[in-house]
Amino acid sequence: MHADGAAPLAGAPTQFRGLTLFPFQQRALQAIFDGHSVVVAAPTGAGKTLVADYAIERALGADRRVVYTSPIKALSNQKFRDFREAYGDGRVGLMTGDVTMQPDAALLIMTTEIFRNTLFEDPARLDGFDFVIFDEVHYLDDRERGTVWEEAIIFAPDHLRIVALSATIPNVEALAAWISRVRGHHVDVIVEEARPVPLVHKLWVPGKGPRGLDEVRKHYRAIGRITPDGRPVRTRGGRGGGRGRSRAAQARIMDEAGDALGDYLEERDLLPAIWFCFSRRECEALARHHASRRELLKGDDRRRMLDTFDDLARRYECTDSPSTRELRGLAGRGVLFHHAGMLPIDKEIVERLFTSGRVRLLFATETFALGVNMPARSVCFQSLLKYDGIAFGPLLARQYWQMAGRAGRQGLDDRGHVFALLDDGEVDYTVLERLLDGRTEPVRSRFNLNYAAILSLYGRMGDRVIEAWERSFAHDQQQRWAAARHEGKPRDKRKKGRKHRDPLAAGPPKPARGGGARLIRSRLEVLRAARYLDDEGLTRKGRLCEQVNGYEIAVTEAIEGGYLFRCDPVQACVLFAAMVYESRPSDASARPGVDLRGIRVPFEERMAAFAALEADHGIRHPTRGPDFGLTAPVERWAQGGTLDEMLDRTTLAAGDLVRVLRMTIQLLRQAAHALPTGDPTIGVLHEARARLDRDVVDARRQLELG
Repeated sequence: MHADGAAPLAGAPTQFRGLTLFPFQQRALQAIFDGHSVVVAAPTGAGKTLVADYAIERALGADRRVVYTSPIKALSNQKFRDFREAYGDGRVGLMTGDVTMQPDAALLIMTTEIFRNTLFEDPARLDGFDFVIFDEVHYLDDRERGTVWEEAIIFAPDHLRIVALSATIPNVEALAAWISRVRGHHVDVIVEEARPVPLVHKLWVPGKGPRGLDEVRKHYRAIGRITPDGRPVRTRGGRGGGRGRSRAAQARIMDEAGDALGDYLEERDLLPAIWFCFSRRECEALARHHASRRELLKGDDRRRMLDTFDDLARRYECTDSPSTRELRGLAGRGVLFHHAGMLPIDKEIVERLFTSGRVRLLFATETFALGVNMPARSVCFQSLLKYDGIAFGPLLARQYWQMAGRAGRQGLDDRGHVFALLDDGEVDYTVLERLLDGRTEPVRSRFNLNYAAILSLYGRMGDRVIEAWERSFAHDQQQRWAAARHEGKPRDKRKKGRKHRDPLAAGPPKPARGGGARLIRSRLEVLRAARYLDDEGLTRKGRLCEQVNGYEIAVTEAIEGGYLFRCDPVQACVLFAAMVYESRPSDASARPGVDLRGIRVPFEERMAAFAALEADHGIRHPTRGPDFGLTAPVERWAQGGTLDEMLDRTTLAAGDLVRVLRMTIQLLRQAAHALPTGDPTIGVLHEARARLDRDVVDARRQLELG
């Protein structure tokens, strides 16, 4: 592997699409030209996408095919539109689970999950492909979904070359070495730490304004807010209550600080700006508040914004939607919001408006940082704390830089500006230092084969399925950590001339040493006990289960328990939505009218029995049972109701409802495909899917309208 000090280039272009390439781009293109796999780690906005574009053009120019994978469906849809514009409608296909369009196209865009599923279900489909591009490969460290990236790399056909695009991570060399070992061919590592547009980071101190890190430390020491070693002085005010102030008083101070920051951006010509906040409700509230106190578009600019908005609303057939009408009111003042709880069509309109350059101030949750070509002059953080599903805690450095990297538009700005509001009751200087010094956390393995994957591998490998663990990045990390311990190397030793930590700083991943292998063995024992496997291999039940990816146990047990035979299409919609939905304490729904007697309780008991079986075999996180909390709104939608009627029956946000219904549709499709031809329940599943897949839920229609 070669990194920054590469040998002289021969063969790859020094210019591409009329652009003079940066040195790291030249080296990456050379690796692709040489037929190597390549891992490219560079900051957000540095130009990694150009590397993928070259791999695509090289494959298409040789009359070969290429897969482009992305971490989220919205990004896949955006790439689909962009690539169709660049290469023509007939050469670009899309497979996201929600939508399949032209699956035999030369350039096939997939979510990473769909690519992984293809490897298990139909690997021969990839025979004509040269490259698979993994956008945002550092998602491998995602707690819930990271295993998908790892499985995709491990099980991709040998002939495929990998182009992996990543944020800057300290153990990129270790990641690439693992890919090289598991793929059995050379992998180049290209690392770029500089940004074309440098960033200026400031911390916004309430009542003081923008300050550098050293100024914050000196100021807070002087007023006794932090100890000599930089830790916050806690008060009885608790979280968010600096110097003993009440929560309400502290909230007023932070509101005033936010207003002052907004004024500063407007007065200093630092717009457009993306203002990140980690609460959907706060996103909307801040957008409404700032729109009420500042008018960022006037005259012709306002007319152009509203004309563009109205064109998009007509195209997406949502001019009468209350949520779209509210967005129009905000858009006229140059302010909008964006988060996952919005209707997909509303999110699409906001994204289109932002890329058009008409939005001056956008309040967004962190998923917006994954967008393509959506930079701004400035980025603001409402807080450096985020709820991770368990507790509030500081952002990871990787998360901070992913979002901060949206500041600075190449060719338009000489620098990007990043501001973070500081709640003085939460300041921890060591955390601030960690976030701002540019060092990000190592990527750690999340390898965790689900039951469908284990069954699919067992069908090919038998008891040798355990070898899958030995090919994982988790196993590789453990081996490296053990070797370093044996040789007495300090685990966090800095590399000479490099800003990031040694790759071995990643340490052993969780589960603890050997845990991955034990988990696979335990799941094999559960599959045997539950009669998915026997001495002959996969049983009929096992063959059914291996064809469903995601909620595979719930689907299989519902079919084997005979519950589908008792379902009409509406009941099938409710049953499959219960497999997908996972309620939160704040969720509430109306009392359903659909009759689930003979279905709900027996199915819940059957799933509880499976979870008990897992517990008996030492599996700490058993399979989740069904959640019928959305029965009333799903029932109404399946009966032909409107979106408003569905929303009247639940506290769930419209975007979340649409997401659950789209996942339900995907699961119904998989279940129908898994059943043997002629099974009488296939018709019920098809009818259930048709009842759900309409209007705002119809993902294909949305894509076609756009």
